Amino acid sequence: MGNIINVIGMGPGAENMMTAMAKNALEESDVIVGYSVYLDLLSDKLKEKELLSTPMKQEEKRCRLCFEKAIEGKKVSMICSGDAGVYGMASLMYEIGKEYSDIELNIIPGITAAISGAAELGAPLNHDFCVISLSDLLTPWEKIEKRLECAAIADFAIAIYNPSSKKRYDYLKKACDILLRHIEKTRPCGYVVNIGREGKKIYTCTLEELKDIQVDMFTTVFVGNSTSEIVNGKLVTKRGYPVEINE
Repeated sequence: MGNIINVIGMGPGAENMMTAMAKNALEESDVIVGYSVYLDLLSDKLKEKELLSTPMKQEEKRCRLCFEKAIEGKKVSMICSGDAGVYGMASLMYEIGKEYSDIELNIIPGITAAISGAAELGAPLNHDFCVISLSDLLTPWEKIEKRLECAAIADFAIAIYNPSSKKRYDYLKKACDILLRHIEKTRPCGYVVNIGREGKKIYTCTLEELKDIQVDMFTTVFVGNSTSEIVNGKLVTKRGYPVEINE
């Protein structure tokens, strides 16, 4: 087997929220490839490496840069926020990798926003849950709408990625309207802004309140299931254990 490219989930970006495996791979790399926003989050020491980037919507070109540098014999790492296999570059790297049979991919997991955000809120995903992105850049809105409706009917706890942007300013409201067809207005919800980064903010609310809240791309939204409740300010989804409360 020839050279290996690491495809790394870097979590929120802070070094203390990366796995040891991810940090070691980055330190051993000659070249680090990634979206510019994620490269900016690297420590000063790692910024001394050869850093390569492409703009948004040029993900294929970014992947090919990795393979080209690997062919040159360099140790290459592709970085993604969160986990590389959750709305990350891992699948595209495998698709393009069909053309480069001598290069192996090594996927290094990271802490995705559903997990890190849930920890900030309490325990909102402590039973069956699903993750749904509201970005319709690559997925038709009709399919996103169907997934939201099915998740509500099936009583999943839901983590919502990419809830809004400048062009999609009303998408969270649209999503809440879909969920409200099957879920009560008082359903406990929450959202976290800038998870693991400067300016972090944590909120709990009801589904009805969530509908009118303006958020951005740096926000992860959580909708509880029918057993969820607010416990001491935290969003908690019950697992189903029989519990006797002593008062």
